[in-house]
Amino acid sequence: MIIKVLGPGCMNCKTLERRTSEAIQVLHLDATIEKIEDFEKIASYGIMRTPGLVIDEKLVLAGSVPTVETLKEIILAHRSMA
Repeated sequence: MIIKVLGPGCMNCKTLERRTSEAIQVLHLDATIEKIEDFEKIASYGIMRTPGLVIDEKLVLAGSVPTVETLKEIILAHRSMA
């Protein structure tokens, strides 16, 4: 599983990256987290507000910073669909 955190490096983006990492650790999943800060790459996912979260090239979140619990639900929901 490849998870990308999209954002220019603001506090919300850093928080989303940290919480995503926590969620992955709690779930004991084998996943790679990448931070994407390039504006052209971010725009290529079609988001208007950062931060964004992409799992296996599917945009699953944009413009908010959910709790670790909510991120766990999002990740597990994507995993069951894959």
